[in-house]
Amino acid sequence: MAAGAPSEVEPENAGGGAPILLVCEHASNVVPPEFDKLGLKDRDLTLHTAVDIGALPLARRLAYALDAPLVAAAVSRLVIDPNRAHDAPDLIVATAEGERVPGNEGLSGAERQDRIARFHEPFHRAIEKLLSSRPDIRAFVCVHTFTPALFGKARPWHVGILHDSDARLGDVLVDELSKDASLVVGRNEPYAPTDGVYYTATRHARARGLAPVMIEVRNDLLERDEDVARWADRLAKALRVALAQVEASSAGPDSRVVKRS
Repeated sequence: MAAGAPSEVEPENAGGGAPILLVCEHASNVVPPEFDKLGLKDRDLTLHTAVDIGALPLARRLAYALDAPLVAAAVSRLVIDPNRAHDAPDLIVATAEGERVPGNEGLSGAERQDRIARFHEPFHRAIEKLLSSRPDIRAFVCVHTFTPALFGKARPWHVGILHDSDARLGDVLVDELSKDASLVVGRNEPYAPTDGVYYTATRHARARGLAPVMIEVRNDLLERDEDVARWADRLAKALRVALAQVEASSAGPDSRVVKRS
């Protein structure tokens, strides 16, 4: 990719038959060469601050299990976070969990707009294009991972299910996953839409009436290929149940009952 050129995003399995779109916003740790690794070391780009560890393998396995299309971001969220609004303070971070990101310090407005045009909007255009070509899509699922601890505080959940007032998928996923007594399932944990992490789902699902949800799996549970396959199978089963209920229901979004943990 030439410097200054947009980073176009191509969906995977675009013709997949399932009426679900999978999205993986933090899929990549790629930093285009012209940014000189943002002043970071190679090791820094392997950390969860640069990429959701295990999220892309999980999303791909899930796409295969469901036969669903997948749109995955092409660059690291340290370049720009596609799951944040253009005016969000953490759209382009100057520090990541207290560590400097030198290549993001002191950016001008023009430099920020350049990154939006080159990396943020192409990701969202890919989503919009796919949804426009697939009127059968009913569910919008964002796939993420999270760390076992943050700032020294342990996170007990194995999986988190995030949703806003549209809990059509969220309710069923929490119920289905909670049937496994060995799992600690968080509702709007370790994050919630009110933390500003629901941008992609809100932007694309709400206007189309799609049932949205964000799935967060703890990344230490995805270290081996067999772990990824196991989680993909578990989530695929729960999503099939959720989708069947969405398709069977004729209730509009304003009539949903939202459960709270």
